[in-house]
Amino acid sequence: QVQLVESGGGLVQPGGSLRLSCAASGSIFSIYAMNWYRQVSGKQRELVAGITSGGRTNYAHSVKERFTISRDNAKNTVYLQMNSLKPEDTAVYYCNSNVKLVDGSTRNYWGQGTQVTVSS
Repeated sequence: QVQLVESGGGLVQPGGSLRLSCAASGSIFSIYAMNWYRQVSGKQRELVAGITSGGRTNYAHSVKERFTISRDNAKNTVYLQMNSLKPEDTAVYYCNSNVKLVDGSTRNYWGQGTQVTVSS
């Protein structure tokens, strides 16, 4: 009923930047929090950043001052601007969102993930 599609991942050198996007589509009435998680193979998925419908943000300590999350409510899209990237930021990044559907129910959705590799 709802699809989250990420884009913007890739290979970047240490110190470089990338901007991830995640667009939600489908039977959407409204979107509550939108979040970015990341996962390294063999490790638990971790929350990187989140943003409420009102624009309040929170960040993992490891990415504060380097990453910025934002959203465009008109486009149902969330962004993650990643600057000063480090090799330890290498992971698959996932978009996650709580969505109120047109039928009145609220569900949690995940995107398919996009690979970010930071390497020289």
